[in-house]
Amino acid sequence: MQAPPARHAPPLDRPGASDDAELGVENLTVRFQGLAAIDDVSLKMQRHEIFGLIGPNGAGKTTLVNCLTGFQKPTEGRVMMAGRDITGWAPTEFRRHGIARTFQAGRLFPEMSVLENAEVTGVGLGQSRRTAQAEAKELLDWIGLGDKLDVPASALAYTDQRRLGIARAMMLSPAFVLLDEPAAGMSDSECEDLMEIVQAIPKAFICGVLLIEHNMRVVMGICDRIHVLDGGKTLAEDVPEAIQRHEAVMAAYLGMEA
Repeated sequence: MQAPPARHAPPLDRPGASDDAELGVENLTVRFQGLAAIDDVSLKMQRHEIFGLIGPNGAGKTTLVNCLTGFQKPTEGRVMMAGRDITGWAPTEFRRHGIARTFQAGRLFPEMSVLENAEVTGVGLGQSRRTAQAEAKELLDWIGLGDKLDVPASALAYTDQRRLGIARAMMLSPAFVLLDEPAAGMSDSECEDLMEIVQAIPKAFICGVLLIEHNMRVVMGICDRIHVLDGGKTLAEDVPEAIQRHEAVMAAYLGMEA
């Protein structure tokens, strides 16, 4: 896949729209019936970077993403964007202020066409149908679905459904997009194709990417920094080269891939 031409986000009056915006959590804790799924975690990601979030199953990765997108309210701590406390916002407010996400389960509208699935996101965020349709076509062409606009989402191959989920998240050029295991269930070649798309997002859209992914070859190959969770706690955060040499990380997670 050739790298797409640089695409600049339109002027926005929302917090976090500047190129140097940050998204993160401070001393975040989430408890379910007294048990800590997230325990005093702090992290911060920037636009223009791909920030990996890894850890064993049950480490708290999806819970953390849910907090960063308004689907889970923290028990303690704060969610911050561009220096502003946005803890407790509804998911719709997070999305309107430039924080988008995908889901492990996809959550497509199966009977709607590929174009309609992307278009409805723009309309839901306040675009006219004509504007939403034009942007949706551009995004779908960029992501490799331009020849499938009229195909029902339910008829798409699994990998194309994943692409459509990312295209929907990129409507209205978000400041940050959080991808929850986008390559799960894919073959090595399918995974590499999708990761080329993920790697292109920061430059093409001026958009920071948080990536949850179990394929360590992918994570180490495209992430600028990596945050490791284990049992809801921060185990390490560093550049990929350092994470690969971190003994506690190898013992807790990376060793499982050997």
